[in-house]
Amino acid sequence: MALQPRTLVAVAITLVVGYLAMVPLGYLLYTTFTEGSSFSLGGFERAYGNSRIGELVGNSLWFAVGSAALSLSVGTALAYFNVRTNVPFKGLFFAASIIPLIIPGILYTIAWIFLASPEIGLINSTLEPIFGPGTFNIFTVWGMIWVEGLHLSPIAFLFMVAAFRSTDPSLEESSLMSGATRVQTFRRVTIPLVKPALLAATLIMFVRSLESFEVPALLGLQNGTYVFTSRIYEVLRTFPTDFAGAGALAVGLLLVAALGIYLSNILGGKHGGTITGKGFRPNPIDLGKWRPVVGVGIVLYFTVTVLLPLIVLLYTALLPYYRSPSVDAFQSMSFDNFVKVFEIPSIPTALQNSLVLGAGSATIVMALTAIAAWVVIRSGIPGRQLLDHIAFAPLVIPGLVLGVAISFVYLRSPIPIYGTIFILLIAYCTRYLPYGMRYAATGMQTISAELEESAQVSGASWWHVFRRVLLPLIAPALVAGWIYIFVVSFRELSSSILLYTPGNEVLSISIFELYSNARFGELSALGVVMVLVLAVMVSIAYKVGASVGLKQD
Repeated sequence: MALQPRTLVAVAITLVVGYLAMVPLGYLLYTTFTEGSSFSLGGFERAYGNSRIGELVGNSLWFAVGSAALSLSVGTALAYFNVRTNVPFKGLFFAASIIPLIIPGILYTIAWIFLASPEIGLINSTLEPIFGPGTFNIFTVWGMIWVEGLHLSPIAFLFMVAAFRSTDPSLEESSLMSGATRVQTFRRVTIPLVKPALLAATLIMFVRSLESFEVPALLGLQNGTYVFTSRIYEVLRTFPTDFAGAGALAVGLLLVAALGIYLSNILGGKHGGTITGKGFRPNPIDLGKWRPVVGVGIVLYFTVTVLLPLIVLLYTALLPYYRSPSVDAFQSMSFDNFVKVFEIPSIPTALQNSLVLGAGSATIVMALTAIAAWVVIRSGIPGRQLLDHIAFAPLVIPGLVLGVAISFVYLRSPIPIYGTIFILLIAYCTRYLPYGMRYAATGMQTISAELEESAQVSGASWWHVFRRVLLPLIAPALVAGWIYIFVVSFRELSSSILLYTPGNEVLSISIFELYSNARFGELSALGVVMVLVLAVMVSIAYKVGASVGLKQD
C-alpha cells in the first residue's frame, strides 16, 4: 500500500505544502522567542513596553473596525438594492465590483492622495474658494478608513449578493403584506435572514483591514499614525534591525488575525435555514418615487469608487508635472510620461518580474492544490485532513508578517535564494496556497466519484484517471483559481516590500519607490499601464476559462 504511486504522491504533496506553510511560521516563532541561542521575551518587552503601544493598538483596531463598518454598510446596501429591488443601472454593479479588484491597493491609495491631500488634492483645490484650504485631509485615521473601506466595499458587495440570492424572499413579502414598512422589514426580517453571512463578512473585512499595509504606510506614516503593519515595517527598516521586536509585533498581529479567521469560519458555517428544495424568484420591490434617488446614489458610488481614482491617475499621467486642472494644464498634456517610465532601467524588469511571478505562482499553487484537493477529498488515506489544515494555515498570516517570516528563514538558510526573485515566488505561493486550495477543493467536490471508479475498473492507473478524467472536469475551477492568484500576485506589495532587492523589483515596489521620490507623472503612467495589463490578462483568462468550461458540457 505504501508503495502505491498515489500514496507516494500524497506524501510528497504533504511535505511540499507543509514546508511552504509551516516552516516560515516556525522560524518566525523561533526568532521572536530567542536571542542568541536562549529563550527570551526581550522582543516583547521592547515591542510592547513602548509608551505609545496603546496608541498603536487603538489605531489598529479603530482603523480595522471603521474600514469593516464602512465596507459592510456600503456593500450590504448595494447588494440589497441589486437583488431585491428594481434599482436602475444594474449594469454598473458588475463594473463597480470588478474594476476596484483589479486596481492595486497602492494605486488606489495614491489616487486618493491626488484627490484629497490637503496640499495637492484636486477635490480640495476645487472646494477651496467655498470652504477654504484643506477641506479634506486624507492623512488621518478617518482618511485611512475612507480609502480602505471603499476599496473593500466591492468584496463585501459580492459576499452579500450571494447571501441575499440564497435566502427565500417570501418571508419579506409576508412581512410587507402584514403591514410592516420596508424599513421595518429590512431591520426585522432581511437582516436576521443574512445575519450569519453578515457577521462572517464583518470579520473577514476586519481581518483584511487589520493586515492592510498600503493604506497605513502611505497615509498614516505621513503624520506619525502607526498601526501594526506600518510599525513592523519601520522596525525592520531601522538599523540596527530588531528582529525579535518585529517578530513580537508580528506575532501579536498574527494572533488577532487568526482569532478573526477562526470566528469567521465558525459564523460562516452557520446558515439561516431559508434555502429549501423549492425554487424561488423574488419579486423586485418597486422603489417608486425613490427609484431615481437610489439611481443617483448608485451613479455617485460608481463615480467615487471607480471613475475618480482612474481619471485622476490618467490625468496625472498626461501632465509634465502635477497641478490643478486649468486650460494651461490641458494644453500641456502629452504621452511623455509613458515613454519616460519605460526609460527607467528597473521598470521593464519589474514588469517582466510581475508577469513571471504572477503566472508562476498561480501555476504552481493550482498544480499543488489540484493534487492536494484529491488527497483530502478522494484518496481515503488516513490522516488526510491534516493536509487540509496545513494548506489553510497561511490564511491567518498577514502578508507583511509572512514577509517577515520568510526573510527569517532564508537569512539563515544555506539555500542561496535570499535577494533573488525566487524568494518572492516562494512568498506568493505560500500566501495564496489557501485560496488555490479552496478553488480546487470546490471543483473536486462537484465531481462524482463514480467517474473515477469506472475508469479504474476499466484498468486505468491513478495517474491516467487523474489526468484524463478529473483534471478536465475541474478545469473551470482551476482556471478561476489561476485568474484570482495571478491578479493578486501581480499587484502584491506587503510581502514583497521586505523581500525584494535592487534588480528584483516588481511593479508594486516600483510604484512605491516612484511615490517616495515624488515622481507622480511616471508613477501614474506606470499605474495606468499596470491596470490595463491586469484588465487584458483577466479578460484573456476568463475567455480561456469560458472555452474550457464549454468543452466540458
